[in-house]
Amino acid sequence: MANRILVISTFIAISFSVVASFEPSPLQDFCVADPTSSARVNGLACLDSKMVQANHFSFSGLHIPGNTSNALGSAVTPVFLGQIPGLNTLGISMARIDYAPWGLIPPHSHPRATEILTVLEGRLLVGFVTSNPDNRLITKVLEKGDVFVFPIGLVHFQRNVGLGSAFSISSLSSQNPGVLLVANTLFGSTPSIPNDILAKAFQVDKSVVEKLQAQF
Repeated sequence: MANRILVISTFIAISFSVVASFEPSPLQDFCVADPTSSARVNGLACLDSKMVQANHFSFSGLHIPGNTSNALGSAVTPVFLGQIPGLNTLGISMARIDYAPWGLIPPHSHPRATEILTVLEGRLLVGFVTSNPDNRLITKVLEKGDVFVFPIGLVHFQRNVGLGSAFSISSLSSQNPGVLLVANTLFGSTPSIPNDILAKAFQVDKSVVEKLQAQF
């Protein structure tokens, strides 16, 4: 019995350490980001706690719809470290996402965060693709009030498939989740990825790659 308790305790301890080690736990009550500091750390240096105010922990305007008058028909209103300096070291952030009819959040990934999305209005087709070798598409149509999780690092997308506008709220497990838009990353990098590499990877003619690169 004692051995069993020891094994369970060890498993819990290891599991906790793995989870906690992804983003270091704060060593103080808070570490409000100081963007003026020249210190190089994993994140941003802490503002002097005596200078901290309530507005370092707040953001206004999440009730305001984003402007979806663009080619994708979508808008993201982030509430990340740049908007709330008090998120520094806390390992959490959120965003409002608005969708015009048939609006799209194109395939992308977050290298540092899992995302959990809640539909507050409308109807969304969402999905993510598992890693090699399966490359399996996991997809679902979400209605108002539905929740969906995008695992960390996996390519995912959202599309409005309802009759009107839609919006959702996403929470992410990092104060700085990062975003890699698949198309922008491959065809809009600086400097550009050589044409012959992309042409061979996608098994298309170089002229196709050049046309895609010209759009970014």
